Amino acid sequence: METSSRISKYFIFFLCSLIIIAPLPLGSNRIWAWSILELAVFSLACFHLAYCAKHEKPILSFDWQKTLLIPIVVMLVYLLLQVIGVIPGIDTVDAYQTTHQLLKTLTYLIFVLLLSEYCKDERMLRWVVFSIILSGCFQAFYGSFVYLLDLDVSPVFHFAEGDKARGTFVYQNHFANYLALCLAIAVGWLISELNTQRQAFEFRQAFLNALSTMFSRKLILRLAIILMIIGLILSRSRMGNAGFFTALIVVSVFAIFCYRRPPILLKPLVISIIILDLIIVGSIFGVEKVKQRIEDTSFASETRDLVVIDSMPIIEDNWLTGTGGGSFYTTFPSYQPRPYSGFYDHAHNEYIQFSIEYGVIISAMLGLWVLYGLYLACKTMHKRNNKFYKGVAFGSAMAIVHMCIHNMVDFNLQSPANTLLFLTILTLCWLSYNLPSDLKKRPRRHRGD
Repeated sequence: METSSRISKYFIFFLCSLIIIAPLPLGSNRIWAWSILELAVFSLACFHLAYCAKHEKPILSFDWQKTLLIPIVVMLVYLLLQVIGVIPGIDTVDAYQTTHQLLKTLTYLIFVLLLSEYCKDERMLRWVVFSIILSGCFQAFYGSFVYLLDLDVSPVFHFAEGDKARGTFVYQNHFANYLALCLAIAVGWLISELNTQRQAFEFRQAFLNALSTMFSRKLILRLAIILMIIGLILSRSRMGNAGFFTALIVVSVFAIFCYRRPPILLKPLVISIIILDLIIVGSIFGVEKVKQRIEDTSFASETRDLVVIDSMPIIEDNWLTGTGGGSFYTTFPSYQPRPYSGFYDHAHNEYIQFSIEYGVIISAMLGLWVLYGLYLACKTMHKRNNKFYKGVAFGSAMAIVHMCIHNMVDFNLQSPANTLLFLTILTLCWLSYNLPSDLKKRPRRHRGD
């Protein structure tokens, strides 16, 4: 038992390290960077198989993992069928790109499998959540630092910086999406630290509570949230900012009615994030520029809207089986009726791009899988008594709502670092719902909750 616990710690340590490392080399959105990540994940898979063989353990330990993994397995099999083309109608117009998508999907499958297998208790889940927040804080600090220095090119990879913060990413909207996902998890953890019991007001007790807060996780998490919101604002991403604050409000309102004992300071916390962070901190770091970008947005000036409109005939012609994973930029030029101001290798709408490349049926399956993760998060907030699990579920629900909004105008799931983080958060929905509570803290209870 001690050996199993030690092995689990090693695996979780390496998986958390990958979460932090993945966005560092340009969001892993280059072949060389993604290949390093693939090699690391495949190596962990080999260790997992060797450990299972040596100790005669099953590859999957829990029944709920099948619900989590089956949609990814179906996606993997479908991509394989597109590559080999043995079934009439299921093929690809770009075998090279579809093969890349196949390898990426296999990597995602292994990562989710290992995370769900070795994250076995609340302490390990805290490590995963901490690694997400740490990664978000680093990205926010680095992106804000480079932006405020007004550098023309990034210090490491010498990419043009422009007038928007982009962290270690190539595209500022991927940076904004990554920060929003990390922010959601940080907000969830902070909510789990709030008290749920009402107490009569006493000045002495209030003073002691305020003093203890200054040296507690709550203050550190609050500062982390402020730092990441600064980075999010400096990205100048319209939907990145709008999606985050919309998700915060929607999930917070739901939690007020869903929690059996909602935290006393939940509403003041949400209001403080909106007023303190968005209005006061945002005014210092230029939230009015984001507001101006939103006001200046029009269908006449946004060629990405034309891309969505001109992509619809591709779906009509290939709605059932798709054109092949990763084949949008190969297929779209033949349907493009007019020249644009730039070259579009993605649809700037994940719903459109997935429907084009994989067909409507596979895309709908993946959408339902994500919505089921949201359902589990909401169910955890309502039914479980463990405050940390409820907080993780809150943050995961926020992240899913944000991603659903942001993906209407961008291609965040085409960035490996963003996809890896989003799949990690989806896995948290299953973990927070299924992991046992810490029985050592509740010796009188016989059930997980």
